[in-house]
Amino acid sequence: MGISRNILLWASGNEWLKSHVPKMKFVQKAVKRFMPGETVEDAIKASRELIKQNIPTTFTHLGENITSLKEAENNTKHYIDLLDKISNENIDTEISLKLTHIGLDLSFDKTLILFSRIAEKARALNNNVFIDIEDSSYVDKTIIFYKKIKENFDNAGLCLQAYLYRTMDDIKSLVDINPWIRLVKGAYKEPDKVAFEKLKQVNDNYLTLSRFLLQLIMEKNIRVAFATHDLILQEHIKKEVEKIGLSKEKLEFQMLYGIKTTEQIKIASDGCRIRTLISYGKHWYPWYMRRLAERPANVGFVLKNIFNK
Repeated sequence: MGISRNILLWASGNEWLKSHVPKMKFVQKAVKRFMPGETVEDAIKASRELIKQNIPTTFTHLGENITSLKEAENNTKHYIDLLDKISNENIDTEISLKLTHIGLDLSFDKTLILFSRIAEKARALNNNVFIDIEDSSYVDKTIIFYKKIKENFDNAGLCLQAYLYRTMDDIKSLVDINPWIRLVKGAYKEPDKVAFEKLKQVNDNYLTLSRFLLQLIMEKNIRVAFATHDLILQEHIKKEVEKIGLSKEKLEFQMLYGIKTTEQIKIASDGCRIRTLISYGKHWYPWYMRRLAERPANVGFVLKNIFNK
């Protein structure tokens, strides 16, 4: 899907760049396009502004691939405290997290215990938690994890990626547990043996998966969130909703903070559900580079400044 995109995805995992790029002033300024700030308070302030437009939010605390279980415990406490803050602020905000942020690289069983604490806290506060999917090497483990979580928690969802060949089979394997699914295109650099390389192929598969998921909403009343900024894909999904006779109130889109805000407001005013993902935290570099890779208009500027500084 383009040399520039591949370079940015490579850069997202480069340790030298991860240490140096966040210190560059122009990057610090540019990142505010995609996140309101590094603190929970920044996220809450942004959420209040969106709620004025009838747009609820999802918070994600940026971070992944920690190296100690102590970090996993600390991050779990952060999410639990975050759920309390959301409840105390009385804002319509869910949370979403990466399993590697609470220890998946270190211990599956310990991560299951920690996530269960978060899900239990969310349930007690009438809230929900989604699992952010990571690169393809984590998908098998993440799906097994999600199936175990769903044995005890109905308030948990899972993100799946349309650029992976396997995703239709993964969805079908989850049908019996009434999953909540957030469908994204995918933002990692993947080998062609596991993922579609061309954008048209990804878009075509996104629509194929969307049609299947819309039928599941009709038949099983599961929750599905179509997370895409592609307005053409959104229109196709809306037309399919009309075609099958699904109430548009059951159609949910999710989009990132700072991207096509006017369109997000329009979706809300049209009667569809829309939820904005707000990211915050100090460890934003890998996430930011993947966001840039999704938006070709920014690639030239970023490459020029990063590699010529």
